[in-house]
Amino acid sequence: MEYEIRPSGKFSLNIKELWSYKELLYFFAWRDLKVKYKQAYLGVMWVVIQPLVMMFVFALFFGKILKVPSDGISYPIFVYSGMMYWTLFSSGLSNSGDSMVSNANIIKKIYFPRLLIPVAAILVSAFDFIITFILFIILLIYQDQTINLVRFFTLIPASFALVLFTTCGLGTFFAALNVKYRDFRYIIPFLIQFTMFVTPVIYPVSIIPYTWAKYVMALNPLAGAITLSRAIFTNNPIEFDLFAISATSAFLMFLIGIATFRKTEAYFADLA
Repeated sequence: MEYEIRPSGKFSLNIKELWSYKELLYFFAWRDLKVKYKQAYLGVMWVVIQPLVMMFVFALFFGKILKVPSDGISYPIFVYSGMMYWTLFSSGLSNSGDSMVSNANIIKKIYFPRLLIPVAAILVSAFDFIITFILFIILLIYQDQTINLVRFFTLIPASFALVLFTTCGLGTFFAALNVKYRDFRYIIPFLIQFTMFVTPVIYPVSIIPYTWAKYVMALNPLAGAITLSRAIFTNNPIEFDLFAISATSAFLMFLIGIATFRKTEAYFADLA
């Protein structure tokens, strides 16, 4: 008797199968985490050092010298609140985009839901985000930054989910294409650098003079997530129309990424 294993569908997440392999997902994530910090003298401290150094550099040049506005928020806090989301996206996209190629030997040997590999890579970045977020709380306390607690416990999770959906969508998309077209390993770093400048990490959306430009920027889910998370510092009305555009864009990226991944999944063992 012969059995043929086929993917359940192009647009299906196949949650039931993924859940049955949850231990393997944990193994992949834990393995990637150990490899990332293996033989690193400072270990996980690099997750704290990198955003802190970037925060000080941006605060010096853009906050002190160039006097970039920060909507009444302490500029170090302002830039760090954007950096932690952008770092989650950039590291998650970079790791997941190359994950299928770097795990080619495993893919060729045994069957398991291939989606576990890029998801595990993104989970490592999510773990790093938790550490940077703890530092964010410490910075808020140290600088005595006033926040709206209701918005804090609602908008921060919403912003995190928005960035995570975006990263999963683009991560699975590039992970699939990188298997067949290795040029994408060069496109991903360029995309990350480009995203840095079109995302309000070091500047507020309020400096954009044109209303239409704000709607165009809202197509970038990272811009929506960062702008939404910064609303915890003010009592200004939340622009839900802009957030809706960002959320819709993130959802479409997620669907396209999963669909592309499912479509090429059958060829991973041959092409990796």
